[in-house]
Amino acid sequence: MKNLHQHQLIKVSIVEDHPMVISGLTNMLAPFEHIKIISHFSNGQDLLQELAKAQPDVILMDVMMPGMQGPELAREVKRIYPQIKILAVTSLDTPGQIRSMMQHGCSGYLLKNTDQNILLEAIEQVHAGEEYIEPALKEQMIQRLIQFKEKSHPETYPGKVVLTRREKEILQLITEEFTNQEIADKLFISPHTVDNHRISLLNKMQAKNTAGLVRKALEQGLVK
Repeated sequence: MKNLHQHQLIKVSIVEDHPMVISGLTNMLAPFEHIKIISHFSNGQDLLQELAKAQPDVILMDVMMPGMQGPELAREVKRIYPQIKILAVTSLDTPGQIRSMMQHGCSGYLLKNTDQNILLEAIEQVHAGEEYIEPALKEQMIQRLIQFKEKSHPETYPGKVVLTRREKEILQLITEEFTNQEIADKLFISPHTVDNHRISLLNKMQAKNTAGLVRKALEQGLVK
């Protein structure tokens, strides 16, 4: 399957105070001709100075850095250059950090140990105006949310949820027992994108697993 933006150059800057991480990200992206790393910085102040001269399409940004921290830097970048997309790449996996970065202007959140395919897809998706949370992190956040809701409102059952057209398509195929790869092939999207939608559906439907998702979808008449 072809990448949506393989013929469209995506200029990337990296803000990270560990040279080994910069090297690792650079090496992971090197095979992709449509991804061009135009600059890298060890702190936010240097990034802001350089942005006055040239702007990337996407910034890969650490959360904890010397001087200006990730949330503050993300907010400042988006205030001055709202067209730039920001993708947090960090070792911090707490819901509070994820929420803070997303609320301050980030379009995506990845862990530093992410794999090459997820890194590429995240860059392409945020560049296209979408949001991207590393699947493992999203699953972790959803499970914590479900546990919290069960403790707070053990008898609460959600009303009929509102789904996007794409979510309805994927939900229907899930109930028909198609795998992520089969759904991806049918809809001409990547398996990672399918997985993101699946996790989003679990969250919206407050289901713990696929079986629960299918049951609630049938109960609410969301699938045929």
